[in-house]
Amino acid sequence: MSGELTIGRWIRDRARTTPTRVAIDIQDARVTYAELDALSDRAAAQLVATGVGRGERVASLTGNHPAHVALLFACAKLGAALVPLSWRLAPVEIRYQLDDAEPAVLVVADEYRELDEAAGGSTQRLGFGELDRVGAPPAVDVRDDDALFLIYTSGTTGKPKGAVLTHANTFWTSLSFDRTCPIGDRDVVLQVLPQYHIGGWNVQSLLAWWAGATVVLEPTFEPERALRLIGERRVTTMMGVPATYLFMAEDPSFARADLSSLRLAVVGGAPMPESLLETWSERGVEIVQGYGLTEAAPNVLCLPPEDASRKLGFAGRPYPHVDVALRDLESGALLEGPATGELLVRGPNVFPGYWRDPEATAAACADGWLLTGDIAERDEEGYYRIAGRLKDLVISGGENVYPAEIEDVLHAHPAVAEAAVIGIPDERWGEVCVAYVALRPGAEAAPDELVEWCGGRLARFKVPRAVNVVDALPRSGIGKVLKGELRAAWEGARR
Repeated sequence: MSGELTIGRWIRDRARTTPTRVAIDIQDARVTYAELDALSDRAAAQLVATGVGRGERVASLTGNHPAHVALLFACAKLGAALVPLSWRLAPVEIRYQLDDAEPAVLVVADEYRELDEAAGGSTQRLGFGELDRVGAPPAVDVRDDDALFLIYTSGTTGKPKGAVLTHANTFWTSLSFDRTCPIGDRDVVLQVLPQYHIGGWNVQSLLAWWAGATVVLEPTFEPERALRLIGERRVTTMMGVPATYLFMAEDPSFARADLSSLRLAVVGGAPMPESLLETWSERGVEIVQGYGLTEAAPNVLCLPPEDASRKLGFAGRPYPHVDVALRDLESGALLEGPATGELLVRGPNVFPGYWRDPEATAAACADGWLLTGDIAERDEEGYYRIAGRLKDLVISGGENVYPAEIEDVLHAHPAVAEAAVIGIPDERWGEVCVAYVALRPGAEAAPDELVEWCGGRLARFKVPRAVNVVDALPRSGIGKVLKGELRAAWEGARR
């Protein structure tokens, strides 16, 4: 491999220098660095036999598993991009992403065979048990700017977009994280985030394997088990979304759990409630807050532990190698000093663009900056607080949900004339969606029927908590739906 930053080098280097050290600890099984490197070589050999070459895509449908890690490193060695599909999606959503990405092969875990069969399509399939061809893969001239991931994110147009992330993006975001929240070869990382999220790879896991640390990899997140593992495995660091820490704090075992080894806990995906930060602080654990997005691979802002108490509610300052700015919402001019505006990002961690979507890429970038669509406040010390969203984004349990996608599904119901979806606060999930619909003249549809309609076409976390049938949606003079009035109506109904 000629690229100096390519990720396939990481596992080969570790297999050579620390072959017997444990790379993955999963449900009492251990995988060493030498074994993980060998697994990825055999997986790469099988992918080549299946027709995968440099520049191809390899999709996956699985929970967290060592074989999935080996598949990523196999792709990295071949110059292919991994397209990790979410097992939380509805079959029609999986089919859309497969049709869009056009992977050479889809590798499916046994427990998701039925979901895969429901999605259908002509993509070639393999089981994870078939990624075991004897022999070494061919040497491939993998470059730093070759794609490593193709991660689908929900879009404001209602259709997910594939964000391309390169080897270099992954290298730089890992390096910047390490310079702020270091991981050493003696660290033990608890990984509970799903590997269909970029946070399941690029926040701690890949950095841990680069450093020679051990990753305690959990197939699914169970609060009581996570708390127990921290004590049993002497976990030193972990990453989660606010719901991760909420569910752990609410578990009956939280008060007596042994958290003495946990030196660093990182949160992302959504703002962390101050009360929850205080709950963990009382147990002696300071939560490191941050902000990121898939298109930035994902790390942008970080609030280190020493600032956690005096800067509650802030996302922090930029990581090393990352530049940020604020853009005036009206003029588009860059703002100086304390200000509020749209947050812009640039740096070697920022993606090259969306898969086969130059228009969306152009809309997301301007003058060398990535336009996040998020509104941030910057104080006199240069710390940033995420104040709101220009994008009509709802973050539910750390999952990004765009109302436009739900509205498209509701509009497809024969009785629905128009629909609008808003996010409302929720104690457990941070936010959930509520829909307002107006029916066609003479048509009938009960709210429960519309919720069920969404349930058959959307991932569970996207399904509206409630559907309210109204005579008409409030609109401005130019026809724009006034979602502020809908939020006011929802708040008024609660009183």
